[in-house]
Amino acid sequence: MPVRRATVADADTLHDLVCALANYEKLRHKVIATANDLRAKLAPDASPPLHALLAEDDAGQPVGFAIYFAIYSTFRGNWGLYLEDLYVRPEARSRGHGYALLQAVAQDAVSQGAQRLEWQVLDWNQLALDFYERLGAKPMSGWVTMRLTGNALKDLGSEDFRIEDA
Repeated sequence: MPVRRATVADADTLHDLVCALANYEKLRHKVIATANDLRAKLAPDASPPLHALLAEDDAGQPVGFAIYFAIYSTFRGNWGLYLEDLYVRPEARSRGHGYALLQAVAQDAVSQGAQRLEWQVLDWNQLALDFYERLGAKPMSGWVTMRLTGNALKDLGSEDFRIEDA
Protein backbone atom coordinates (compact mmCIF):
# COMPACT_ATOMS: atom_id res chain seq x y z
CA MET A 1 0.00 0.00 0.00
CA PRO A 2 1.56 3.29 -1.04
CA VAL A 3 2.03 5.76 1.83
CA ARG A 4 3.87 9.03 1.45
CA ARG A 5 4.58 12.14 3.47
CA ALA A 6 2.13 14.94 2.89
CA THR A 7 3.58 18.24 1.72
CA VAL A 8 2.31 21.79 1.60
CA ALA A 9 0.91 20.99 -1.85
CA ASP A 10 -1.33 18.33 -0.26
CA ALA A 11 -3.09 20.73 2.13
CA ASP A 12 -6.38 20.83 0.17
CA THR A 13 -6.48 17.04 -0.13
CA LEU A 14 -5.63 16.61 3.53
CA HIS A 15 -8.32 19.09 4.51
CA ASP A 16 -10.89 17.15 2.45
CA LEU A 17 -9.90 13.97 4.27
CA VAL A 18 -10.08 15.71 7.66
CA CYS A 19 -13.61 16.81 6.80
CA ALA A 20 -14.50 13.27 5.73
CA LEU A 21 -13.23 12.01 9.11
CA ALA A 22 -15.30 14.66 10.89
CA ASN A 23 -18.39 13.58 8.92
CA TYR A 24 -17.75 9.94 9.85
CA GLU A 25 -17.45 10.90 13.53
CA LYS A 26 -20.55 13.14 13.26
CA LEU A 27 -18.39 16.13 14.23
CA ARG A 28 -18.23 18.12 10.98
CA HIS A 29 -19.70 21.13 12.77
CA LYS A 30 -16.56 21.21 14.97
CA VAL A 31 -14.09 21.63 12.08
CA ILE A 32 -12.76 25.17 11.95
CA ALA A 33 -9.37 24.29 10.46
CA THR A 34 -8.84 25.35 6.88
CA ALA A 35 -6.58 24.09 4.13
CA ASN A 36 -4.50 27.22 4.74
CA ASP A 37 -4.06 26.23 8.39
CA LEU A 38 -2.76 22.85 7.29
CA ARG A 39 -0.56 24.47 4.65
CA ALA A 40 1.11 26.61 7.32
CA LYS A 41 1.64 23.67 9.69
CA LEU A 42 3.06 21.45 6.93
CA ALA A 43 5.59 24.07 5.85
CA PRO A 44 9.20 22.91 6.26
CA ASP A 45 9.91 25.74 8.70
CA ALA A 46 6.73 25.27 10.79
CA SER A 47 7.34 25.22 14.52
CA PRO A 48 6.30 22.89 15.95
CA PRO A 49 6.23 20.64 12.90
CA LEU A 50 3.13 18.69 11.94
CA HIS A 51 3.71 15.29 10.42
CA ALA A 52 1.15 13.95 7.98
CA LEU A 53 1.04 10.87 5.79
CA LEU A 54 -1.27 10.08 2.89
CA ALA A 55 -2.32 6.60 1.80
CA GLU A 56 -3.06 6.24 -1.88
CA ASP A 57 -4.90 3.60 -3.88
CA ASP A 58 -3.41 1.87 -6.90
CA ALA A 59 -4.51 4.78 -9.12
CA GLY A 60 -2.64 7.27 -6.91
CA GLN A 61 -5.81 8.72 -5.37
CA PRO A 62 -5.59 9.68 -1.68
CA VAL A 63 -7.81 7.39 0.41
CA GLY A 64 -6.57 8.02 3.94
CA PHE A 65 -4.28 9.99 6.20
CA ALA A 66 -2.45 10.04 9.50
CA ILE A 67 -1.50 13.19 11.39
CA TYR A 68 0.93 12.98 14.29
CA PHE A 69 3.44 14.97 16.32
CA ALA A 70 6.07 14.60 19.03
CA ILE A 71 5.19 14.27 22.72
CA TYR A 72 7.45 13.96 25.73
CA SER A 73 7.13 11.50 28.62
CA THR A 74 8.47 12.82 31.90
CA PHE A 75 8.27 9.32 33.39
CA ARG A 76 10.20 7.69 30.56
CA GLY A 77 12.51 10.64 29.99
CA ASN A 78 12.10 10.28 26.26
CA TRP A 79 10.05 11.36 23.29
CA GLY A 80 7.11 9.58 21.81
CA LEU A 81 4.64 10.27 19.05
CA TYR A 82 0.99 11.17 19.40
CA LEU A 83 -1.27 10.07 16.57
CA GLU A 84 -3.90 12.80 16.36
CA ASP A 85 -5.93 11.22 13.57
CA LEU A 86 -5.90 8.17 11.36
CA TYR A 87 -8.62 7.81 8.76
CA VAL A 88 -9.34 5.72 5.70
CA ARG A 89 -12.35 6.42 3.50
CA PRO A 90 -15.04 3.74 4.06
CA GLU A 91 -14.89 2.49 0.47
CA ALA A 92 -11.12 1.88 0.82
CA ARG A 93 -11.20 0.05 4.15
CA SER A 94 -10.10 -3.57 4.64
CA ARG A 95 -7.48 -3.18 1.92
CA GLY A 96 -4.47 -2.52 4.15
CA HIS A 97 -4.39 1.28 4.01
CA GLY A 98 -4.97 1.80 7.75
CA TYR A 99 -2.35 -0.78 8.57
CA ALA A 100 0.13 0.83 6.15
CA LEU A 101 -0.46 4.28 7.66
CA LEU A 102 -0.08 3.07 11.23
CA GLN A 103 3.00 1.04 10.31
CA ALA A 104 4.58 4.11 8.69
CA VAL A 105 3.92 6.17 11.84
CA ALA A 106 5.43 3.38 13.97
CA GLN A 107 8.46 3.21 11.69
CA ASP A 108 8.91 6.97 12.09
CA ALA A 109 8.63 6.56 15.88
CA VAL A 110 11.24 3.79 15.94
CA SER A 111 13.61 5.71 13.66
CA GLN A 112 13.37 8.73 16.00
CA GLY A 113 14.02 6.62 19.10
CA ALA A 114 10.50 7.15 20.43
CA GLN A 115 9.52 4.86 23.26
CA ARG A 116 5.79 5.00 22.70
CA LEU A 117 3.04 5.81 20.26
CA GLU A 118 -0.27 6.96 21.66
CA TRP A 119 -3.68 7.93 20.32
CA GLN A 120 -7.33 8.09 21.30
CA VAL A 121 -10.25 6.18 19.87
CA LEU A 122 -13.91 7.02 20.17
CA ASP A 123 -15.49 4.47 22.49
CA TRP A 124 -18.22 3.63 19.96
CA ASN A 125 -15.75 2.84 17.16
CA GLN A 126 -15.53 -0.91 17.76
CA LEU A 127 -14.09 -1.54 14.29
CA ALA A 128 -11.10 0.68 15.10
CA LEU A 129 -10.73 -0.68 18.64
CA ASP A 130 -10.61 -4.25 17.34
CA PHE A 131 -8.12 -3.30 14.62
CA TYR A 132 -5.75 -1.58 17.07
CA GLU A 133 -5.92 -4.44 19.56
CA ARG A 134 -5.04 -6.92 16.78
CA LEU A 135 -1.87 -4.86 16.25
CA GLY A 136 -0.93 -5.20 19.93
CA ALA A 137 -2.19 -1.81 21.19
CA LYS A 138 -3.62 -1.82 24.69
CA PRO A 139 -6.41 0.45 25.91
CA MET A 140 -5.43 2.60 28.87
CA SER A 141 -7.70 2.76 31.86
CA GLY A 142 -7.69 5.16 34.75
CA TRP A 143 -7.05 8.24 32.62
CA VAL A 144 -9.52 10.96 31.69
CA THR A 145 -8.82 13.33 28.84
CA MET A 146 -9.03 16.96 29.94
CA ARG A 147 -9.21 19.89 27.55
CA LEU A 148 -9.06 23.68 27.76
CA THR A 149 -10.18 25.65 24.71
CA GLY A 150 -11.50 29.06 23.79
CA ASN A 151 -12.03 31.54 26.57
CA ALA A 152 -11.15 29.05 29.30
CA LEU A 153 -7.68 28.62 27.77
CA LYS A 154 -7.27 32.36 27.21
CA ASP A 155 -8.38 33.13 30.76
CA LEU A 156 -5.99 30.64 32.33
CA GLY A 157 -3.19 31.89 30.10
CA SER A 158 -3.74 35.44 31.26
CA GLU A 159 -1.42 36.77 33.97
CA ASP A 160 -4.48 38.30 35.64
CA PHE A 161 -6.37 35.02 36.02
CA ARG A 162 -6.90 33.78 39.59
CA ILE A 163 -9.12 31.19 41.18
CA GLU A 164 -10.35 31.38 44.73
CA ASP A 165 -8.69 28.32 46.28
CA ALA A 166 -5.40 28.10 44.37
